[in-house]
Amino acid sequence: MGVKSKQVFVCQECGATFAKWQGRCTACGEWNTVVEEVQTTVSGAAAGLARAGLTAASPQPIGRVSLQETARLNVGGKDLAELNLVLGGGLVPGSLTLLGGEPGIGKSTILLQLALEVSRQHGRVLYVSGEESAPQVRLRAERLGALSDELWLLTENNLQVILQQAESQNCRLLIVDSIQTVFLPELASAPGSVAQVRQCGAELLKLAKEKGVAVVLVGHVTKDGTLAGPRVLEHMVDTVLYFEGDRLANLRLLRAIKNRFGSTNELGVFEMTGSGLHALDDPAAVFLTHREQAVSGAAVGCVQQGARPVLLEIQALTSPTAFGNARRLASGFDYNRMLIIIAVLEKKVGLNLGNQDVYVNITGGLRVDDPAVDLAVAAAIASAYRDRPLPSELVAMGEIGLTGELRPVSQPEQRFREAVRLGFGNVIAAPLKSGAAAAKKLDLKLYSAANLQIALSFMGLI
Repeated sequence: MGVKSKQVFVCQECGATFAKWQGRCTACGEWNTVVEEVQTTVSGAAAGLARAGLTAASPQPIGRVSLQETARLNVGGKDLAELNLVLGGGLVPGSLTLLGGEPGIGKSTILLQLALEVSRQHGRVLYVSGEESAPQVRLRAERLGALSDELWLLTENNLQVILQQAESQNCRLLIVDSIQTVFLPELASAPGSVAQVRQCGAELLKLAKEKGVAVVLVGHVTKDGTLAGPRVLEHMVDTVLYFEGDRLANLRLLRAIKNRFGSTNELGVFEMTGSGLHALDDPAAVFLTHREQAVSGAAVGCVQQGARPVLLEIQALTSPTAFGNARRLASGFDYNRMLIIIAVLEKKVGLNLGNQDVYVNITGGLRVDDPAVDLAVAAAIASAYRDRPLPSELVAMGEIGLTGELRPVSQPEQRFREAVRLGFGNVIAAPLKSGAAAAKKLDLKLYSAANLQIALSFMGLI
């Protein structure tokens, strides 16, 4: 009776547990990821005492639950307006947030800017760095202008010390950079292992819920681009943010994979500069290519990112195949969805694409899953095949069905208003009463097309 320990073998990629060592994890299929660890369990009277210590809370009518503790920590400064948007209005006290991204993408930069804003507006912030020394963090803070008396720095890997300092400092925000570097001494496994990451995450979650501290964790990513560590960590936290972009370019994209306090459809767009990250409140300046002369294979579509419509350019290229089977490649767009659109173009429109290599690209590095861009993708492919530029000031919106019909888009008025704001005077979309009324109110020329063939005829492609 008491604390017992046993040796188990745990996969460092997915967290699966095995009774003996094996070269390949049968759960996730990865090789050489199973590592021996010591697992401790509490049983008997000790388990009963542990359960007895967790019964302090008592039920209450849901109508009497106080909402004062959920007042958000607004971080809507000029440079972090996009972060505030993705979070749903700011950080929630008592929440646990996980931020993932590739090395060097700017995770530490955006969190240091976040720490500065919270320390200026709401109170003390404790920034824990387990990877860098204090002088390294100080140099970055000077470059970002993030020197504040309420921003405290701690370089420590022992989670017990971190929790003790967080409680003694009475901080409003705790940032741990990163969760893979901290450890609990009572666990025999190394920092970054499944057992350490899982238990450290649980201890930080307990701190957040009991003390009302907003906690932000930095997580590493695997070679496949997914968050490293056990999946239980993603289920444990309240919000999962992913920071992505090309390290050789200045554009950075922030999206929420999971958010218990807001939408997961919002997209934050940043520009990396020498003085830190700056929010781009007009993403169309990045995703739209402004040309003096029209070119074939380019179409403008519109996606709805949360409450904000974003106009972007879809580029397509077709060329005669030099091999037996034609190649199809898509960047930023679902590959299987592209194959469906190509099949509809062949069957319903009569384009002979079977002997053509087809390439589709979403400019700006954006990944889209809004079906409203189907018509723009089809228009770009048809324009490239016919080698005819699309009419200028034209935006194509609509979802394509297998029978070739066009389905109406959601929130047409918001999309139309964004098109007018950016100087587009013509829209091709599926017939919709609300869309026609919105176009008339905005003085926008709307071409209603019931199917793909009619839409392409309006564009002069068939």
